[in-house]
Amino acid sequence: MRRRNRKQAPIVITETELARMTNDLDDTHHETLPTMRDSLAEWSDSDGDIRRGITRLVSTPSSRRAFLLGGGAVLGGVALVGSGAGSGLAAAATRTSAAVPAASGQKLTGDLAVVALAASLENLAVGTYQAGIDAATKGSLGAVPPAVVTFAQTAQSHHKDHAAAWNAVLTGAGKQAVTGVDMTVKKSVDKAFAKVTDVPGLAKLALDLEDAAAATYLAAIDVVKNPAGIKTAASIQPVEMQHAAVLHFLLGEYPVPDAFAKRNGARPATDTIG
Repeated sequence: MRRRNRKQAPIVITETELARMTNDLDDTHHETLPTMRDSLAEWSDSDGDIRRGITRLVSTPSSRRAFLLGGGAVLGGVALVGSGAGSGLAAAATRTSAAVPAASGQKLTGDLAVVALAASLENLAVGTYQAGIDAATKGSLGAVPPAVVTFAQTAQSHHKDHAAAWNAVLTGAGKQAVTGVDMTVKKSVDKAFAKVTDVPGLAKLALDLEDAAAATYLAAIDVVKNPAGIKTAASIQPVEMQHAAVLHFLLGEYPVPDAFAKRNGARPATDTIG
């Protein structure tokens, strides 16, 4: 068995292994972009429905989950796992019809409230990864293998794409883009980040965020009414889960296959965005 000195090796897999996973992850992300763009175009065509909050379902909740799982619960040969704990978006489904303030002060309801929440979570992930990259380059985390920074930059670019996708829905519906973050989650992220002193600590924090995002998208499958919105969430969620899978490997935790993705940790549309 290979022995590792944790002080000399801040990650428990080789840089080559991490680099290969990062490349596979990036390939998967780009493979999902056409589907995501098609669903966004479809959503744009029906933005009148979005503005009026018309409730139109494509199928039962169980068949929606089957669509998601069939579309990518296992990607790139890596079994994916969603985990975490917290408030559920699905549990808050009955509250999404209430007006929810976005960063600009605008009031959003129905599907658009969920869209704003998703954009704010993606923005938070972008900012958190940037803070981690900055800390690594400044030497605040000790020895940081270049492959770790590359992974962080790659995951961050995916979150930027996802945030742009959700904001396209908002602007397409005549609303303002969300440039703020989920402040409810940020409070706990800030506290956790203040205690991060090494790569494993940063990876655990990033994993919590990825798990929350993946769970929120899964819960959104049962909350969003517009079929194109369901497709958009279903095209993004597996990428967030693959981010989490790579982080599990980085921490030396093999992501044991789970038959069902989890909603635990999903954020409610009532979170404060600022």
